[in-house]
Amino acid sequence: MNDQNTKILWEPSEERIKHSNIMAFITAVEADWNINLRDFEELYEFSIQETEKFWQSLIGFADVIAETWGKTVLENPDKMPGSVWFPNAKLNYAENLLRRKDGSDALVFWGENRVKLRFSHKELYNEVSRVAQAMQTMGLVAGDRVGGYMPNMPQTIIAMLAAVSVGAIWSSCSPDFGVQGVLDRFGQIEPKIMFVCDGYFYNGKVHDSIAKTSQILSQLPSVVATVVVPYCNPTPKIDGIVNSILWDNFIANFDASVIMFSQLPFNHPLYIMYSSGTTGAPKCIVHGAGGTLLKHLSEHLLHSDEKPGDRVFYFTTCGWMMWNWLVSGLACEATLLLYDGSPFYPDGNIIFDYAATEGMTHFGTSAKYIDAVKKAELRPSKSHDLSTLKSMMSTGSPLVPESFDYVYNNIKSDLHLASISGGTDIVGCFVLGNPIGPVWRGEIQTRALGLAVDVFDEAGNSLREEAGDLVCTKPFPSMPISFWADDDGNKYKFAYFMTYPNVWCHGDWVKLTERGGMIIYGRSDATLNPGGVRIGTAEIYREVEQFDEVIEALCIGQSWNNDTRVILFVVMRDGAMLTNALQEAIRQRILKNCTPRHIPEIIISAPDIPRTKSGKITELAVRDIIEGRPIKNIEALANAESLKFFENLSDLK
Repeated sequence: MNDQNTKILWEPSEERIKHSNIMAFITAVEADWNINLRDFEELYEFSIQETEKFWQSLIGFADVIAETWGKTVLENPDKMPGSVWFPNAKLNYAENLLRRKDGSDALVFWGENRVKLRFSHKELYNEVSRVAQAMQTMGLVAGDRVGGYMPNMPQTIIAMLAAVSVGAIWSSCSPDFGVQGVLDRFGQIEPKIMFVCDGYFYNGKVHDSIAKTSQILSQLPSVVATVVVPYCNPTPKIDGIVNSILWDNFIANFDASVIMFSQLPFNHPLYIMYSSGTTGAPKCIVHGAGGTLLKHLSEHLLHSDEKPGDRVFYFTTCGWMMWNWLVSGLACEATLLLYDGSPFYPDGNIIFDYAATEGMTHFGTSAKYIDAVKKAELRPSKSHDLSTLKSMMSTGSPLVPESFDYVYNNIKSDLHLASISGGTDIVGCFVLGNPIGPVWRGEIQTRALGLAVDVFDEAGNSLREEAGDLVCTKPFPSMPISFWADDDGNKYKFAYFMTYPNVWCHGDWVKLTERGGMIIYGRSDATLNPGGVRIGTAEIYREVEQFDEVIEALCIGQSWNNDTRVILFVVMRDGAMLTNALQEAIRQRILKNCTPRHIPEIIISAPDIPRTKSGKITELAVRDIIEGRPIKNIEALANAESLKFFENLSDLK
């Protein structure tokens, strides 16, 4: 694993460090516990050695609103699963997100270049009040489920906040999900009320949702009311949707009033989220209100250095956990910049147009988006005023060193670039940014405060500067409180705690560097094993995708002659051909920068690569097809038709 050319690409100014939330938090921790902390590294050690004290200090620093906290911080601290955070606390997640009620922007929305909306903090509060009252007249009570089949628009956030203000549980899918994909998810949790849209825009085209919604609702008998939000059409026809009502009519009889937020246990269910894999029906992961709130506050306030009035953007749909993460920025009194549609319509610049127009301070996106704008040869630093931009965050897949270079050379040189990684499983990050530390090329900066993240070998020994499994050795607040309908807890235990007893094993193949940063090489279950040596797919992608002829790559290990051979698929740029000379050049580059074991035995040009709804490529689905195994959850894929190419490939026989 050759991590060549590692160097510092950015360091924060003394002024930036001095006025950071982290330095203010360090001062607060020192006062709370009468200790001295010199720097971020000592804060991290404190956060995992004195984890209960860390989370208590965060509660005070963030001024979390709660009816009571109780005396106990953590029950059963030595059990995973089995530990319980703040067992006697009572609070409401929505109350913490609606603390600001003035006329400044709370939500700004762009639907491609077709629709723009804006809600102040006061307007947001009032609209949540009206929707919550309307829900309660429909009989909604704490513990009921509310489903959103919605774009990433203000009404989605309003509906969620209204639902959880009364203790209902929110769950959402994006409108690009097919009928069966929605039923695979909502069919398990049986929502009482649904919020849907008449359609959505993508790449300049209108995509109708009414027909799909009608089919879905016909198979969800638990739903007593479906609220339709007009988006593409101001007067959509909703006659075919059972028990449907337009948004304005739903709230017409209710005036805004003071919201009576239900005070509920710290671990009361807040969200039901879904695994995106293709190995079976989606797992329904239940997250608690208090744990989600504290984890997100630690990431927004400390790791992202968000302050009141900052303007925070993340390119996400409502089917990805980054939507849930983004929404919690309201608890920091930030403005949320929402976007729905293609990030490249009409000319590739729209997100940078948005950043410049709205004074974006935090730009969140995926590694694939950064790679795409790099390959499109965009130069936003020259074409757009990005003077307000302080931070850029990237997740979804490993951010390769060359993409670090692109950001600093072509987007902004004075920018905190935070490659981050975690998952739906913890509704947050295991590793992410440190705004008062240097950014090293190709590395994630730090482990998450309050999470005892480590790297284990197969025997459970801790590793440094060697690749192994990403694990967490102590409980943390945003662990799932359960899986839905997993009464004995066996599915939950099997998902994370079977590899190493009493230790969370996340399934990422990683290396902890000498600086305390992390490099991610891919998923553990997708690592390649030629000759018995485990290697990560991300290392291969990094080299292959440097070729201008290649848009994207996917790599699998195929069982062959009692061993594993590496198979590489590449999507070629229009007009480019996978010639023998290009194949040889790819192999030579991999040999030079990786190892001989990384070299693919066979390279095949593919028309497309399968990916999940959240944009992650799915090596396992391709591997299963090639090995003759069925794909059990085809609806998890955004482009399931791409799998056809991989069936019965003669080159692999």
